[in-house]
Amino acid sequence: MTTGTHGARPVHAAIAGAWRAARPGAPPGHLDAAGCNVPSDQVLGAVVAHLRRECEVGGYRAVADLTASRSALAALVGAGARDVAFLESGTAAMAALLGGWRLPPGSRVGFTRTEYGSTLMLLRRLARDRGWRLVEVPVDDDSRVDPGGLRSVLAGGLDLLTVPHIASHRGVVQPARAIGRLCREAGVPLVLDVCQSLGHVDTGGVGAAAYVGTSRKWLAGPRGAGFLIVPGLAGDDQESGGARDGRGDGGDGRDREPGGTGRRWEMDAAAPALGGHVWARGEPSPLPGAARYETAEGSMAARSGLGVAVREHHALGPAALHACLAELGVTARRLLDGAGGWRAAEPLDEPSAVVTLRPPPGMDPVAAVADAASRAAEASLLVGTVPVGRAPLDMQIPVLRVSPSPGTPAETLNALARLLDASHR
Repeated sequence: MTTGTHGARPVHAAIAGAWRAARPGAPPGHLDAAGCNVPSDQVLGAVVAHLRRECEVGGYRAVADLTASRSALAALVGAGARDVAFLESGTAAMAALLGGWRLPPGSRVGFTRTEYGSTLMLLRRLARDRGWRLVEVPVDDDSRVDPGGLRSVLAGGLDLLTVPHIASHRGVVQPARAIGRLCREAGVPLVLDVCQSLGHVDTGGVGAAAYVGTSRKWLAGPRGAGFLIVPGLAGDDQESGGARDGRGDGGDGRDREPGGTGRRWEMDAAAPALGGHVWARGEPSPLPGAARYETAEGSMAARSGLGVAVREHHALGPAALHACLAELGVTARRLLDGAGGWRAAEPLDEPSAVVTLRPPPGMDPVAAVADAASRAAEASLLVGTVPVGRAPLDMQIPVLRVSPSPGTPAETLNALARLLDASHR
């Protein structure tokens, strides 16, 4: 059945209508949810209200209660409120996590060739400075992790694995649950980058040691807010609300077992600070839970807005939203693949709304992508461009990225198809 705004089922059309109603001023030509989505009027209102409160009483007195926001965010990966730390971005969250992970020299850290450029830079710097060995995990022709290849790498010994659930440059959804299961069986902690997946596809049931994400993409929160979810660090103190005996370990002198790996890991922020740490016998000691990673001097207004965005996501229904976006992505891919010689970089039926297009053969790829984005902007269509540096191990040429939000009208995609087709005539 093909009824609704973008040829969707009725329930998807209802989600599209609710999405647009929540942000009546959103530009209809916005096709860059994977870059920076359009927040709702309620999210905007929450940000402005907090800033106004700071003006009225002073920034340090305008304390935002983010407990419900943490719970709503944590629920998307099956964690608890005290497993959540707010930071400035996904990149900042990844740096705080990996920079503080106390792996000894000689440790083997797994990664894939789809790794985000900033994370790859961080891994290489840490490997050089700390004597870690980076181990590439095999992927197939679509850059999807090969479970059999991963099993072999794990059998050879890994101390940590990082995987982007959906990469920034290609809309392939990694088999996160299978990866998580294999890592748990091998006792290896998994760091799952959910910047492009949380709010977009199902992120439950993975059992990762840590999740790194951002506000501004598929959750449609404000810029300037990222997060880190580390299940298990709060230990038995999850609901008690504070460190025991001034310690950051639940009172037993050891960190808990993130990701259910059955092994203890020394996990702390790259730089200890007041707010996430206390003094214990003259040394900084982390508080229980993810608080150790949180930056106290951040945009409280942005974090308040993110909380509203996450609760809106729950209200619309995550499963229905995921299905709506998957259907919209397939629709867009089938419509745009071949238009003007542009070809989709992922399988046409990939269940994601990140659609990346390779330039027509025979054209300068850098110039073609820049020109297509410029002409799209002139037609009031906002699309993304992804340079090779975003994923230097997996990209040979830049791509055009189309990432529609749930409220995208069918005519927006049709207009882009016409534009691409006309450019090659």
